[in-house]
Formats: sequence, C-alpha cells, structure tokens
Amino acid sequence: MLLSVLLFAANTLLLRALSLHLPQADGWMALLYRGVIGMGMVVALYGFGRGFSMRALLGSKLVVLRGVIGAFSTAAFYLSIAQLGASRAVVLSLTYPIFATIIAAVWLKERASRAALLWMSAGFAGLVLFLGGDATRGFCAWDLIAVAGAVGAGIVVVMIRKLRATEHAGTIYGSLCLFCILLALPVSGMKAIDLPGFGHGALVAAAAIVGVSQLVMTNAYRTLPVSRGSSIQMLLPLVTAAGAWFLFDERFTAPEFAGAALTLFATWRVAASR
Repeated sequence: MLLSVLLFAANTLLLRALSLHLPQADGWMALLYRGVIGMGMVVALYGFGRGFSMRALLGSKLVVLRGVIGAFSTAAFYLSIAQLGASRAVVLSLTYPIFATIIAAVWLKERASRAALLWMSAGFAGLVLFLGGDATRGFCAWDLIAVAGAVGAGIVVVMIRKLRATEHAGTIYGSLCLFCILLALPVSGMKAIDLPGFGHGALVAAAAIVGVSQLVMTNAYRTLPVSRGSSIQMLLPLVTAAGAWFLFDERFTAPEFAGAALTLFATWRVAASR
C-alpha cells in the first residue's frame, strides 16, 4: 500500500509538470490515457487465460458498478482541481477514507473502533491544516462534485475489497479502464490528435505509473482491511507535497508542517489499532 502511495504521487507530479508546459493536456485527456494504457497493461499482464475475464468485465453487476462509479469519481477529482484549486480539491477528495470505513462497517461487517474513527477524523483535520484551501469564496457546486467524487471513491474501495474474494485484480482494474475510456473518449478523443509528441509520451508515462499503482493497491486490499488501507492512502498528499517542494521549489508554512505531522501520527494510530 505504501508503494502505491509513492506511485500515485509520482503520477500526480508528472501531470502537474505537464500541465505547466501543455495546458491542453487537461483532466479529460489524462482520464482517456489512463483508461487506454491501463487496459493495455491489464491485457498484457493478465489476458489470454492469466486471470483477466472479459465476461466478468461486462457480465458481473458489481464489476460494472466498480467501473462506472470509479470512472465518474476519477473524473470528478480531475475536473474539480481546475475549478477549486489543488488544495481544496485534494482535501475534499481525501474524505473518502471516512466514507469507506463507514460503508465497510455496514456492508462488509468490518469492525471499526471508535478510536480508529476519531484518529481518522484527526488525520483529516491535519490534511485540512496542511493543504489549506480558499474558504473565502464559500461553498459552490464544484465542492459538491468533489465530495460526490469522494463518496464514490469510498464506495469503490469497499467494492474492491469485496470483489477480491471472487475476481482477479486485472478484471477489477480493467473495469475502471473500460469506463474511463467510454466516459472520456467523446470529450477528448479528437483533441488528442493535436497533442505534440512529448505530450503523448508524458501522458502515456503517467497512465502507466498510475496503472501499476492501481494494481498494487488492488492486490494490497486482498489482505488489508479497508480502514487501514485507506488510512495509509491518506499519506498521499504529504508525499506529493514533498515531491513538489523538491521539484518545483514549493515552500510550506509552520501550520502546514504541523498538519503533516498530525496526519502522519493519526494514520499510524489507525493502522496500529487494527
């Protein structure tokens, strides 16, 4: 799960660098490439009788729902970044571990202690302190979209945990790839033709990195409870921020560092309580 955090952060930093040099490579474009490259990876690694099932991809209701909800949640996050700013969008999207833990307790009957829930709330408070966000502009429709994406992500995490008992990791991730393609192709398919060569290369690299990360995370949930796995994922903004500080010379204030420390400690406490 920690490896998946590092890979997700690398993907985010690469897309951030690309956006600074090529604004037309937007969230829809990243979503399309994530689907296409991810599906190619799934077929290459798990196709031809090695676990990936096209029949389950289209014939299992839970697999289809995982793909549909996952694609819309991913799109909501990518698009809300441009409208809300990275800090506000990431903070809202990272409420998903709270939703995932509650849903897992109801659906999978996983036990979540009061202490674990309290520490997860403390970890989220640390993320708010660390990432900040512009509260002066008030609450808007894009805030609702970002929160809806977080709820969807929480549902998907629980679905992955449920599906790992019956479905191969390649099939589970392939469902996301398929519906990312179907969602993004009508919007950004024609725009991809006009991208320069380095834009295609960077998007392919970013999609490959996030594809490996998703497969690693899916396999991690085979043995990890949802609360512990999602809590470890809360380290993602901190790792990403460290990379941004090193690569883009970004600086952070004392309250932001305090928020990072609180989130790290709270995540460790949740993991230790399981």
